This record gives sequence, C-alpha cells and structure tokens, in this order.
Amino acid sequence: MNTALAAKNTLIELNQRLVEQYQAKHPIADIVKQRSSFIDNLLNTTWNNCQLDQTAMTLIAVGGYGRGELLPHSDVDLLFLIESDLVCEQTKTRLGDFITYLWDAGLEIGHSVRTVEQTIEQGKADITIATNLIEARFLIGNATLFNQLYQRIRQDDFWPSAEFYKGKKEEQNQRHSKASAFDLEPNIKSCPGGLRDIQTIAWVAMRHFDAANLSELVEHDFLEASELEELIECQDFLWEIRFALHITANRNENRLLFDLQRQVASLLGYEDATQLAVEQMMKRYYRTVRRIMELNQMLLQLFKRATLGHIKALEVRPINSQYQRRGRYIEVLDDTLFAENNEEILRLFLHVAKNSNIEAVYAPTLRLLRNARRSLKAPLQDNPACRKVFMEILKHPRGISAFSLMHRHGILSSYLPAWRNIEGQMQFDLFHAYTVDEHTHRLLLNIERFSQAEQKDEFPLGAVLINQLPKKGLLVLGAIFHDIAKGRGGDHSKLGANDALEFCKLHGLNDHDGRLVAWLVENHLVMSVTAQRRDISDPAVVADFADKVHDAVHLSYLYCLTVADICATNEKTWNNWKGSLLRDLYFSTQRVLARGKEKPIDEQARVDETQAKAKKELLRRGIKEKDMHALWARFKPEYFIRHQPNQVAWHSEAIIKHNHNDPLVLISKHTTRGGTELFVYSKDRPKLFATVMTVLDNKNINVHDANIMTSIDNYALDTFVILEQDGEPIVQLSRIQSIRKALEKALASENPKLPKFRKLARIMKPFNVPTHVSFLPSIRQDTSMMELIALDSPGLLAKVGDILYRCDIVLLAAKITTIGERAEDFFILQTHDGHALNDEQQDHLSYALHLALNQIS
Repeated sequence: MNTALAAKNTLIELNQRLVEQYQAKHPIADIVKQRSSFIDNLLNTTWNNCQLDQTAMTLIAVGGYGRGELLPHSDVDLLFLIESDLVCEQTKTRLGDFITYLWDAGLEIGHSVRTVEQTIEQGKADITIATNLIEARFLIGNATLFNQLYQRIRQDDFWPSAEFYKGKKEEQNQRHSKASAFDLEPNIKSCPGGLRDIQTIAWVAMRHFDAANLSELVEHDFLEASELEELIECQDFLWEIRFALHITANRNENRLLFDLQRQVASLLGYEDATQLAVEQMMKRYYRTVRRIMELNQMLLQLFKRATLGHIKALEVRPINSQYQRRGRYIEVLDDTLFAENNEEILRLFLHVAKNSNIEAVYAPTLRLLRNARRSLKAPLQDNPACRKVFMEILKHPRGISAFSLMHRHGILSSYLPAWRNIEGQMQFDLFHAYTVDEHTHRLLLNIERFSQAEQKDEFPLGAVLINQLPKKGLLVLGAIFHDIAKGRGGDHSKLGANDALEFCKLHGLNDHDGRLVAWLVENHLVMSVTAQRRDISDPAVVADFADKVHDAVHLSYLYCLTVADICATNEKTWNNWKGSLLRDLYFSTQRVLARGKEKPIDEQARVDETQAKAKKELLRRGIKEKDMHALWARFKPEYFIRHQPNQVAWHSEAIIKHNHNDPLVLISKHTTRGGTELFVYSKDRPKLFATVMTVLDNKNINVHDANIMTSIDNYALDTFVILEQDGEPIVQLSRIQSIRKALEKALASENPKLPKFRKLARIMKPFNVPTHVSFLPSIRQDTSMMELIALDSPGLLAKVGDILYRCDIVLLAAKITTIGERAEDFFILQTHDGHALNDEQQDHLSYALHLALNQIS
C-alpha cells in the first residue's frame, strides 16, 4: 500500500509533537495515552482499508498497549481473535497485508492469531500470556467474540487469584535476582523498583478484585489514597525517563546506558550545577525506585494477608505488651503507638536487633511506620528519648541488622538529616557502583560479615580485629559518617568529620570516643591510598603512615573500616591482591608502632637477613655459594630491600642457570601476594618497560605493581604483579606460557615498535577524565614521586613508558590503580645520573604526558 509511507511520516510528526509537549511539561500520562489513541485510529482505519472480516475476527490490544500506554518506540502487541482456525486464504492474505502495512509504517508489531479456546489454553499454560490477556482491550471487529474471551478469562478456572499471586510473585523474585535496583545502567522497566513492580501490584489486585485500573483499588480498601498518589507520581517519573530514553536512543530502549544518561537528563530539564545534571536525575531515579520497592513489598504482603486467607498462618510469639513476632516479621499491637511516642519508631528496630528471628516489618505495621515517618515535624535525633534508643541499637551486637532495616524504610534519614542528603546520591563514574547511602549500607553489612565464622577465609585479619576493638559501635559510627558529606562540595572527609564530632557530642559520647570517630571519618581513605598507591616496601613510607595512625588501636579501627569500604564500592573492587597489600601495610605499621620511632630500620641488617634466608634456600636447591655471591655482587642493596627471600631465591636460581644473551621471563605458578608475579631479566635497553606493558595490554592483562631496577652492570631486574581482568591471579598453564613466549619474542627484538592498542570500550566513551600530572614531596632522597590521573584507555602504561624514555627519565617503581574509568597511577622516577627531577624536567615530562595521553583519549 502506497499510504504506508504517509502513515510513517504522520507517526514521525506525532513523535515530534509529543516531544514538544514533553519539553513543555505536559502531563506524561496524557502524552502516553495520546500515542495509544493515535495507534487505535490508525489500526481501525487500516483494518477497514484491508477489508478484514468484521464478523469472524476481532482485533484486541494486549500488554502495555492494552493498558493504553505507548511510548514512542514501544511494541504494539496485538491479538487477532478468530472464530475458527480454518481461516480462508483471502483472509490470510488480507491479514498479511495488514501486518506488512503496519511494519512499513514504522511500528514494532508483536502479534498472535488464535481462537478463544487456543487463547485460554495458552493463557493457562503461561502466566505472561495470562497477564497480557487480563489487560486485553477491544479495538475493532466482532465484539461478541471479544466478550466471550473476556468472560472466560474471569472464570475461576483461569488462574485463580491465589495461584496468580504466587505466579507473579515468583516471576518478580526471578526478575529481581537478575539485577539490582542500584545498577549503574539500570533497566527502568525490569529492575527492582521499576515499572514492572508497579504493574505487578496492579495485576495481582486487578485479578482478584476484577478492577480496571489502580484507582479502583482504593474503593476496594486495598490502596490508601496517599499510596495511590505516590504510585502514580513514581510511575509518571519513570515514564518521563522512558520517554526520553526512546527519543534519545531512537529505539525501544529501557536501559539507562551511560552514553544516553546525559542526553536523557537534559531532556528532563536538568542542568549542571553543584551536582552534574545526570547525577541530579539519577538521584531522583534511585529515590523513586526505593519508594516503589517499599510500596511493592507492603502492598503485595497486605494482599496476601487480606485475600489469601487459606495460606498457612504465621506463628505468633509475643515480645512485650506492645510488639509481637509474626513468623519472621515484627508487628505492633497498637495502631497509635508510633504517632503518640516517636521513640517507639526506633524501639521497633531495637527489638529487631534483639531478636535474630525477625527479618522484616509486617505489612500493616509498615503502613503505620510510613504514615508516622511522613508526619514527623523534626528529625528524630532532636528527641532525647530517641537518642537513648538509638545508642542502645548502636551498642547492641546485632545493631547493624537493625540499621539495615532502618535504612530500607527511610528511618535513618528520619533520624539523621544528613543521611537524607545522600539518599540516591550517585557519582557518574564506573567505580562507585552504588548510591552513597547504599554503599554505606553495604559497608555496614561488611563490618557485620567480619564477625561471621564463614567469612574468616575471606577476611582473616578482619575476623580477628573486629573482636578486639574496644568499642565496635565507634567503627559503626565511623562507617555511617565516612561519606555523609558527599555531594556538598569541598572535602567530604573533613566535612563528614565535623558532622561526626557534633553527632557524638549530641549523643553524649566522651571526648576520646568522639575524636576517634571523627579521625576515622577524616582519614578513611589514607590506608587505602597508602597501600595501593605508595611503595609500602619502603620503610620511610610505612613510618610516615605510622605517624598518621598514632597507635595500634587507631590502626585496627582504620583497617576494618578500609576493608569494609573497599568491598562495598563495587563487586569487582576487592581481590586477594588488595587484601595482601592492606595486610602487609597493617603488620609493617604494627611493627613500627611496637618498636617505636626512636629505633629506625637498619637497612643493611635487612639486606643481610634477606640474603641469609635466600642463601639457605638456594643451597638446599644445589646452587653453589660462589655462584650466588658472584650474582649478588652485581645487585644493588635496594633489590634485597624490595624483595622477599623466596623471590630472591627464585630469581637467582633462574638467572644462574640461564644464558645471559637471551631475555629471561619468569611467571610464578603460585599466587604471590594475591596476584601472579612476573619477573623480567634482560640487558637493559630503551623502551623495555613500554614493550612489556604493550604485550600485557594486548594480552588483556592488568598490571598492579611494578618494581623497575637495574643491576650494577646494567641488566634489568623488573618485577610486576599481574592479574586477569576479573582481579584473579593468572593460573592457567597455557595462558602463562602464551604470555611468556610473547614477552620473550618482543624483548628479543632489536627495535620493537608499539603496536596498535585495543579500542576503547563502549562503556568508557561517555567519560572524560582530564589528564592530571602532579609531583609529590619525595620521602626518598634523589627520587621524584609523580602521580598521574588519566582515562584508563588501552595502552596507557605503554604510552607512559614510551614518554619516560623520550624524556630520558628512569622509572624505579610504579603502583597501578584503576578506579572505574580512571587510572590513578603512582611512579617513582629518577634522572639517568641518579638525581631527582628538577622543576624544568618535571614541566617537560608533564607537558609530554598531557600531549600524548590526550591524543589517546
């Protein structure tokens, strides 16, 4: 049909008109309905033009289209209901023309052709089909046929209410298990708290009450008017995002992908200010899905309780005259308790801490809690009685489980105003996988995990220290406040420390405890930065860190907070390598604190001790003493300070047995400090570091640590810690052999050229990380410390190595840290004549790095 192009153009014009209305802030519900009405008219006209049989067939809208909700690129789901499956050829042809026309007009059509019996049979077998049918809407054709289907769907044998509830609840559980509400790129339709969760509430209630929409559920006393208003408000906001997503992506897209988020935020009218526009939008999004999750949990439980009475009753156990436990839920016995005594809001959660059988709040009680929360005139912490109960929760061994539930139901923000500010606060990067409040919540759960026997293998030191802390509650307060000032501008650690100190004074903590909590908040990043981005094999670095820590008690608190914090940042951040670094720093610092600063480490004694232990092992392996002494005479003392005796023995045996004319590449078969150790021994030459980095980059290997040094006679003695992309050590023998052969081949080349690097991944493209080079005060004389921040693009380290060579700079050591899309790398540098870089050399190197790395980006 020639008119298909005209229809397509009309649809494009409609979309443009709807976008204009959207930008003019017309109600989104009206916009969604407008498109649905337009499609209704188009289908009716096309039906008549195709001369489809009005008596033997019916056209029915199902799914979202059945609800009358269509966004610009939503699928149009149709059911062609036929009297008999013996359809004549003429009807088949006309039906084909009808579908083809709609496709040509630019509509995404999902359709099925079935009789009433076939439809009922398939609906009974598949709850998704059944759900679509519940929302079926007559469009054109034989209305009697539609009414037959309508009546059959409402009979008791077609998905009884109880079975339908169970099916949709199981469907929701499976959907929730596949994603988090706080994903960086959430699916606004299917993630927990998404549109599907609102629809699930409607579906189960509409099936039971035979209601046509959510509004009718208020009449059935299933929904309160305020809850309906909240659901519609949340639904409208998600519709607004989905509309903008469709327009931006120009397809039926429900995922808030990074490369779309900025444009979607702009379409919604957000502008960059103190917070980025995209962060403002996502903050509202995450707050919205949390509201939907709470309503979904409460309403589905209320529905089950009120209408499915035949389901097994929960065991009831009294707690006191005001509370009881019903199964795994806590229930209040007086509907006015929260409104009349605000401290009872907190006492509810104190009972949760005291009773390990309680996991959730019973739905009628949750409704009361929500109403009490909304009617508060001031923060709960302003009430002395509330402060008393809060401190009881804090001091209880299971207090964190209570805080977790308080967070889920908005009571932490009702108690602590600053918490409200971080609810839904996200950072537009790849490192922080959760909102600030959810990250802090997960940090608290990690502290709880330290005490669990089954976690001792993953957190061996944390499991010991958590039980040695004088007051675990101080660690919990440090955790609650560590990021509470994010999003305000300024140094969040210092601002949060001030908040923590004021909180401690208000709650009657003594000065010592208050200062400890504030110190933890202000210094919560210090141990992580020192372990991951400084050379902790250097005694001066450890001594400097010990100065900041003061004593063993502060060290233990800080270690527990640091590990819990890293593990709560995202699921990929923690690995054995980081665990090993932090444990090494902990024990090194502990020794410094125990020895006292008046007894500095004797470096020669350390060299002698390392050599003696390595010598003993080498003699056991049959290496002659004269050979090892001849080899070690070529090594500088620094080599023995930076390596453990087992490493020295491993390197020495291989070098003694090796032909010195060829490069030697060793890769450990066993995990070293949580990673795989790579050792390169070769006649030193230009671009050696850049060559190694290039090979590893093309093998998709992450480098986390590099010790670059040369022997007295100019042989490279370079040690690297390498990991797979998922943070695991490299253990597969074939993988090890492949890496080794590639390195040997590259190092044997007289003049290696840097090959092309991998392309930048899609997920990295929306991010702009300006290259930043800074030189830090050096603890070691005759060295310069440089910190580089840049986009973590393929070939970054190889490029850095090449620039160092071109600038005639010697690399002594490197710490490689990747924080989402950011590379935050630390280098110890020196000139070829053994001095620190002067100002001119620093400026020249900084300029060269900016020039080269901005070209990469």
